[in-house]
Amino acid sequence: MKPDESVSPPEAPVPARTTELLLSCEELAVGFGETPLLPAFNLQIHRGSFVSVVGRNGSGKSTWFKTLLGMQPPVSGRVVKNKPDLRCSYVPQTVGIDSVLPMRPKEMVLWGRLVGWNFLNPFASRQDRKIADAALDTAGAREFANRPYRELSEGQKQRSLLARVIASEADLVLLDEPTAAMDAVAEKETMKRLVRLARERNMAVVVVSHDLTLAAEHADTMVFLDRETPSVIVGDSKTVFCHPSFRHQYGDEYCARAQTGTHLGHVHG
Repeated sequence: MKPDESVSPPEAPVPARTTELLLSCEELAVGFGETPLLPAFNLQIHRGSFVSVVGRNGSGKSTWFKTLLGMQPPVSGRVVKNKPDLRCSYVPQTVGIDSVLPMRPKEMVLWGRLVGWNFLNPFASRQDRKIADAALDTAGAREFANRPYRELSEGQKQRSLLARVIASEADLVLLDEPTAAMDAVAEKETMKRLVRLARERNMAVVVVSHDLTLAAEHADTMVFLDRETPSVIVGDSKTVFCHPSFRHQYGDEYCARAQTGTHLGHVHG
């Protein structure tokens, strides 16, 4: 099954500087061994863009991320990086840092700057510290930056990880449900921060989200993954919400509201 390729670009103007192509999925099928989880699809990710990824649990979202990062090979097709030194950062759904370690967010974020660390230059530079401090501010993590990491709430841990990603100054940032442990207010604010990150830092930001409202509100492009149908739909919110595969999973309400421009309400998928 081929994905819907009738993709309409968002109406909001995009600055010319954001048009650089960073990464392409070319007839990419992800899965394990020779068994695809989803049909092959095409997608281009440009600098400065915000891409929302939606779908039910187990739909293949994490598998796709791992394939983009080179952690597992594609079943078919390929992932093409526009430049060999493309810098990628990844925030997983489950925090993979041992909470027993005596670590503070400020130190964890600074470690994200220590690329090329060696024994001759073991300390962070003044510039590194300045960037790390600014990243803590951007992620809203400044107030608990000096608290032990193990004492933080799950939402605060995610903000710390987000600050580390910002400090890395990556070209492409992949986040797997970064707002899953947050309340509705913090979730909305974090999504706004991610959008600003894409626009102001000229990064490409790809976010997996179960909040369909936030996903549609901020995305330049949406990607819907569904193993049941199976389908991969790429496009704007109307293209995704009105596709038969999406409507099979979530009903007709989202399509009707996308067509009329009605506010979708705060609903999780």
